[in-house]
Amino acid sequence: MEIEQQQPLPSERGLSPVARRALIGAITGCFVLGGVLMLLPPAGREPAAPPAPAAGPMAGPVAQAKAAVGAGVPVALPALAALVTDHETYLRTHPRDARSWAVLGAAYVAQGKGTADAAYFPKAEEALRTSLNVAPRRNAEALGALAALANARGDYREAKQWGEAAVKMAPKQWPAYAQLIDAYDGLGDYKATGKTLDKLLGLRAGPAAAARAAQVYRARGWREDAAAAIADATARAGTPAEQAVYWQQAGELAWERGDPEQALRYFETALRTDPDRHAALAGQGRALAALGRTSDAVNAYRAALAKQPLAAYAVELGELYESQGLGGAAQVQYYLVRERVRQDAAGGVNNRLVVGQFEADHGDAEVAVRELREEWKRQPSIRVADALGWALHRAGQDQEALGFATKAMDKEHGGGVRSALYAYHRGEIERALDQLAPARRHLAEALRINPHFSPWFAPMAKETLTELGEPPAEGPPSDEEVEAAEAEAAEAAEASEEPEAAESADPAETVPAPVPPSTSTPVPQEPEAR
Repeated sequence: MEIEQQQPLPSERGLSPVARRALIGAITGCFVLGGVLMLLPPAGREPAAPPAPAAGPMAGPVAQAKAAVGAGVPVALPALAALVTDHETYLRTHPRDARSWAVLGAAYVAQGKGTADAAYFPKAEEALRTSLNVAPRRNAEALGALAALANARGDYREAKQWGEAAVKMAPKQWPAYAQLIDAYDGLGDYKATGKTLDKLLGLRAGPAAAARAAQVYRARGWREDAAAAIADATARAGTPAEQAVYWQQAGELAWERGDPEQALRYFETALRTDPDRHAALAGQGRALAALGRTSDAVNAYRAALAKQPLAAYAVELGELYESQGLGGAAQVQYYLVRERVRQDAAGGVNNRLVVGQFEADHGDAEVAVRELREEWKRQPSIRVADALGWALHRAGQDQEALGFATKAMDKEHGGGVRSALYAYHRGEIERALDQLAPARRHLAEALRINPHFSPWFAPMAKETLTELGEPPAEGPPSDEEVEAAEAEAAEAAEASEEPEAAESADPAETVPAPVPPSTSTPVPQEPEAR
């Protein structure tokens, strides 16, 4: 990536009062991570220029990690730790190096994502805002890293604001386009996602761009294109850590198309390539459970949770326990879900979607509906449409539920992804409304897409399909009947609360992440697993 040379900091003279206060605040209050407070030189006294990069925080693996972080490609966790230590030390004596603050902030974001520790995110935000205070102009690196931070926190509106500011400032620097793809996807703006991908591919033809293309192709339901793009990314990856991420993504694609054997091979390859690719451990758990190797699946999930304790992994392990009749062990995991959500909230993470999905299946459906309605207003993505539709069904509001379930699978509005779970949800909602023909069709579609999509729901789908029996002798409904039913569902969705228009807020203003509801549930004890 071509990086622009940092311009000298302007003197205090001539600055506006707001800019002067920001400069003085940066000079007198710049923090040092690790608990050490560092006082910067007083205003008006220029420190010596920072040394050339080779003499600063750049040597061997650290230099490679810095280049990878700046380019937005995966980095091994040990290399990230070395990069952070190196830059923290360097910035104690060179506090006016805006680019190093930006690199440090981006490294914190990557650490937070790689370890599922949201405590890194406030550190990242402070480092990145310090970078902007030191160099408010020509600092696209800090803006792009703030977009990455907002994406990691699940605040796609803010990610969009920072990403668009970064692209406006440096339209030929490609990493910000990758962050904008994630932001637009999270906001349900799939046309903007496609246009941004086109711009990204026009600027960059490397493996990271191919991996982003695979992500977009998957969302459109273009499975073969997604598989080809991720295979290209894997073959061209520059480091083992980068290659492991793409192997893991290949495993996710194989899993979604119902091939657990192939998925398991990809996940195992990812872990051999980089043992710190913890998401591949959770992928192993899914594949092993589908193959009937339950004990191995439990061990894989436990290993993933020990190293990257994401709430989603705890939900999956809990549902695996429930499928084996281990309700007590499942409740332990569900308690951990709530604990993890609270810890994430302290780091500014928006977990409304996770909370809604979890409460719909394992808690209070009314809480799920409330949380997901709020999320839909702010970030109306296909994922939220599916989750809200299912929560409404669980709360007994099936007619409105069908409208959202239809949106989640509407190819005209971005619902092209072939998801067994989405099809299952829609089939169950249709069954509740006595729309038996479409219910059969969507339940069968779920099992065709991936017969192992959930150790908890897949058996239910098979049982429901058996209960529905064969279609009546008069045959399936006509195309006109299907279109009429879908039109009625779409009208129900339109009648529901529409999402709010995106606010044109100043990207420098931080939007606080929503705090999920607390719980006073006592800690259950986990019984011996069979």
